[in-house]
Amino acid sequence: MKKSMYISLFGTIFAAGIIIGLVLFINTDDNKKAEENHAAQNQELYQKESVQVLEDTVKVVSTDDGEINANNLRIPWTVNKSENTFFLSQRDGNIVEIDGDFGLVEVQTVDVSETIYHEGQAGFLGFELAPDFEDSNQAFAYHTYEKDGEILNRIVSLTLEDNTWKEENVLLDGIPGGDMNTGGRIAIGPDNMLYATTGDTGQPDTAQDLDNLAGKILRMELDGAIPEDNPFESSYVYTYGHRNSQGLAWDEQGKMYSSEHGEDGHDEINLIEAGNNYGWPVIQGDEEAEDMVAPIHHSGEETWAPSGMAYNDGELFVASLAGSQIFTYNIADQEVNEFFDDAGRLRDVMIDENALFTITNNHDDRGNPSQEDDRLIHISLTGEVSGD
Repeated sequence: MKKSMYISLFGTIFAAGIIIGLVLFINTDDNKKAEENHAAQNQELYQKESVQVLEDTVKVVSTDDGEINANNLRIPWTVNKSENTFFLSQRDGNIVEIDGDFGLVEVQTVDVSETIYHEGQAGFLGFELAPDFEDSNQAFAYHTYEKDGEILNRIVSLTLEDNTWKEENVLLDGIPGGDMNTGGRIAIGPDNMLYATTGDTGQPDTAQDLDNLAGKILRMELDGAIPEDNPFESSYVYTYGHRNSQGLAWDEQGKMYSSEHGEDGHDEINLIEAGNNYGWPVIQGDEEAEDMVAPIHHSGEETWAPSGMAYNDGELFVASLAGSQIFTYNIADQEVNEFFDDAGRLRDVMIDENALFTITNNHDDRGNPSQEDDRLIHISLTGEVSGD
């Protein structure tokens, strides 16, 4: 066979290979798009079905003296209240609205541009109503998503329209995520800034890296801009060296506190000040190191797994998951006391006037749910404490 025939044959085979490769690529791409569309349709169907199921099963009990409790929730994560209406975020991606006057329940879908990833400790986590919610119908949320095989977190603003919370703006995305130590608490401080906690996602060294958003407390404007007075130039980082902060609260003087999961006990309550390094993974408990800040209190060898936190009259009220209680920390005398321990794993706590509201997380694969779980529990701060 002549050389030119060899070249011609090779060229034909090469061209055919390119064509076959393109066909396979197009088919693969089409199949990927079809799978993504199918997954999106399944997610939408799941949300619709879960909404109907929840609206049929959530039971609200109101008493003559104004107390309200709710049963049969599903891994609620935050408690919000506007006038006498409650908004509870649930980790699988729903908002439960409860009318405190009439006990009416609506389960609202969340429409975001990145599908909510709900595995392990990840999912639809922090949720905070905007200060002008009654006029704007706006809120802020922190949720996990998956992109290009990587698990990440993002902070978005949402607007309530026709019983659906629709994504308005992405304030910050690409926050490191995972199935563990994913942070997720967001709160608006007295300075009208939005704060968010991020976990180390099981990669401890990231907490000390100022170029990495993991293991930090972040601070931003309500439109997502970096505040000019943040401690690190052109950075959302407010404090660093955190393992997995889960609660945020401020006292009447504007001092900021956080609750944080330690490793093998050593759970922490920290006084948060701009620019501080809280030591993880270099120090924990009573350990000290130069330019690192120790907690104002820690649990020693005991495990609290502290979560949501609220301040009232000189005390921090902290919801505890592993400890299955709400405990108080008296800031002045540094004493810790048990306040409530009659409902299992507790995720969040909110105080409104003379009432405390907490939510159980007994369906989170680590608890022992009762027939009533998960629950919103109303506790009077002036009367007898009970889980009933």
